[in-house]
Amino acid sequence: MTKVILFSTTSCSWCRRAKKYFKENRVSFNEVNIERDASAARTIQKKTGQTGVPVIKIGSKWIVGFDKPAIERELSRSA
Repeated sequence: MTKVILFSTTSCSWCRRAKKYFKENRVSFNEVNIERDASAARTIQKKTGQTGVPVIKIGSKWIVGFDKPAIERELSRSA
């Protein structure tokens, strides 16, 4: 399975929804809290042009926001 990384913050409700989605669908993921990791915050801004979260990286694909169709598409490609 392709590596999944969820970039989040503590107070982000969409991040919580993404985590819940991954857990319910038994998708293994690593969470990086950008409030605690300034380097990760710079990385997502550089790669996506965004400063908001959630940002999800599935393999080499960056997804901004909890875009369920895009997430499902990338997960199905990696299956």
